[in-house]
Amino acid sequence: MNILFPKKRCRIVVGMSGGVDSTVAALLLKKEGFDVIGITLKVWTDSCMSRSLEKCCGPEAINDARNLAAQIGIPHYTIDEADFFEKEVIHYFLEEYRQGRTPNPCVKCNEKVKFGRLWSKVRAWGAEYIATGHYAVVEHQDAISPRLKKAKDKTRDQSYFLFSLSPFQLSRILTPLGHLEKKEVRAIAKEAGLSIWNKEESRDLCFVAGKNYKDFIEEKIDPKESNAGPILDETGKVIGVHQGIERYTVGQRRGLPGGQGRPLYVVDIDPLSKAVKVGSWQSLLKTHCFVAGAHWIEKEIQTTRKVTVKLRYNYPEVPAFITPLENGRFRVDFESPQFGISPGQAAVCYEGDTVLGGGWIERDSVKD
Repeated sequence: MNILFPKKRCRIVVGMSGGVDSTVAALLLKKEGFDVIGITLKVWTDSCMSRSLEKCCGPEAINDARNLAAQIGIPHYTIDEADFFEKEVIHYFLEEYRQGRTPNPCVKCNEKVKFGRLWSKVRAWGAEYIATGHYAVVEHQDAISPRLKKAKDKTRDQSYFLFSLSPFQLSRILTPLGHLEKKEVRAIAKEAGLSIWNKEESRDLCFVAGKNYKDFIEEKIDPKESNAGPILDETGKVIGVHQGIERYTVGQRRGLPGGQGRPLYVVDIDPLSKAVKVGSWQSLLKTHCFVAGAHWIEKEIQTTRKVTVKLRYNYPEVPAFITPLENGRFRVDFESPQFGISPGQAAVCYEGDTVLGGGWIERDSVKD
């Protein structure tokens, strides 16, 4: 047994979504001889269930997970976390848009729900670890110093979404797929006779039906709470009006006034004046940004350090220097200007394949 897995044959709870990744994670652990229990989180309130039929953690996903658990020979339970999910993830999601930021709910869900509240429940079952189908590597060097690293399959790597977990949370996590590529995972499922071996995966938010985030936001926001305001160009001139800043994100091009003789992009959103500021593509290029809520996994960064930084999950890492500041903030200076840095997104720092930590990108108006 290597540092990726515990040495003893203990009880492990596996989060199962009804997809191929989490199912194979459970299967591999069972083959290793662990006492495996499958669980699926219900994060939809009853009033939303009709919209969630084909979403992760919806009724069909729960039924799929239950059936797959039976096929691989492990018990399965459903845990209702709809109210807690609404409070910790959906409320955060909506509030970030209200503040002119672009949220990252998957990071918050991992921190607060999957590896936060869930742990307090499953340890009462005698579970010693929670396992998932994340493509990431958690190395258990010892009881207090786990290390988070990129997955073997760099095209699927999800270490970005785990950066905010505490050392204790990481010490209780197993990621059996970290050293496998997606094609290998599908092959394992096919060999095991699992019908979902070629199931298409969803990359949308689990709590938004379809891909229309704006409709979801509008349904949740009280119509009396108007966030309408002006659309300003780079000189401060009003060139239009909008019906709510939550409809916009930095870097967005669609939904802006035409007739300006050039393409326009959202370059800033001011929640106080409720102004959406637009400009040219070039005005989105930034040489640096500031990051709040710094979280370092192994040890705190105390001096300027060269790293690579990922500014969004689907963005490539870029070389940069990070400099610690006061009050849990740090500055990121890029080796070359970067496009469309969105306040509210996570800036995650890497050294090679190792995740050092990260934080949350601030608006440009926040200065050192």
